[in-house]
Amino acid sequence: MLIKTFKQKREFLKSEKTFCMKVGIVGASGYTGSELLRILYKHPKVELVAASSRRFKDKEIWKVHRFLKGFYDLKFCDHDLKYFRDCDFVFTAVPHGEAMNYVPGLLDLGIKVVDLSADYRLEKEVYEKVYGIEHKGYRKAVYGLTELRRNEIAEANLVANPGCYPTVTILAIAPLANLEIVEKVVFDCKSGITGAGESPSSFTHYPNLHEAIVPYKVTDHRHYYEILQELKRFQEDIEIYFTPQVFPGSRGILATAHVFLRGELSRDELYKLYENFYRDCYFVRLQDEVTLSQVRGSNFCDIALFSAKERVVVVSAVDNLVKGGSGQAVQNMNVMMGFDEKLGLDFPPIFP
Repeated sequence: MLIKTFKQKREFLKSEKTFCMKVGIVGASGYTGSELLRILYKHPKVELVAASSRRFKDKEIWKVHRFLKGFYDLKFCDHDLKYFRDCDFVFTAVPHGEAMNYVPGLLDLGIKVVDLSADYRLEKEVYEKVYGIEHKGYRKAVYGLTELRRNEIAEANLVANPGCYPTVTILAIAPLANLEIVEKVVFDCKSGITGAGESPSSFTHYPNLHEAIVPYKVTDHRHYYEILQELKRFQEDIEIYFTPQVFPGSRGILATAHVFLRGELSRDELYKLYENFYRDCYFVRLQDEVTLSQVRGSNFCDIALFSAKERVVVVSAVDNLVKGGSGQAVQNMNVMMGFDEKLGLDFPPIFP
């Protein structure tokens, strides 16, 4: 059966009598929500039964996300948990500070959750200090950087999906931190504007960003604390410096990590180290060079390595909406549910 529409997918799943999870998305009208809708449509084990939006309640999904016309016949519902009671799995894709209003209730209903906000990525005290918000619904979550926490994720009911900057930076140097040979690392990161979310602002205004690269929150970006937290799991005394910048493109993050080592590694030694560390990680690819066009629209993280005596330069790239967001969320769902990790995600990047 050639499946072209949401209705045909439902009929196919019923006729095949195969196991199919009922899945919901709390907050499906933003960039990460729409990307979840795009990816989940082709997932063979998923039936989307609820997608919420306060702004667009009772409006057809495709009338908000025009690129999805012909794929979904659902309407947006409200965030009320009554619409999600029949779900086996829910993604929460609401802003920071809002997810805590829904996650505890979902967990109490016995529903597994991947949260795409920052509400469960950090320890409670650190979160409240960094985000300036009292955490009213704190639950212990597994940090969802799939390649590094796979076994814990498989046993989890709640996974905190990482930020896009932490994904691309942590994967870039985890093999080196794992050996505890990093003296310090300086991350220079450049992101497409979708990382700022869909709400327009003076920062994202076309004349202010066109033909520009704009550093922002140069020494105090919130994602620094995620990066530090996870790398300290490997090496307690690691020093980290992180500066984000925005370039006038839609998707992608390119990270250049200047890593100062305790000792020297040749390029061949580096590649052997990384190949061994990521040998079971389908979505991490070692390349001779890295560009954003190599990963756009995909769940891959591409890494290139360069050696200069005591300094190693690691260049890594992800699509911030896929591996840096919704794709990694689906990857985590697959692990949590015992599916093949690649299910629904095994598609090549878009080029050019």
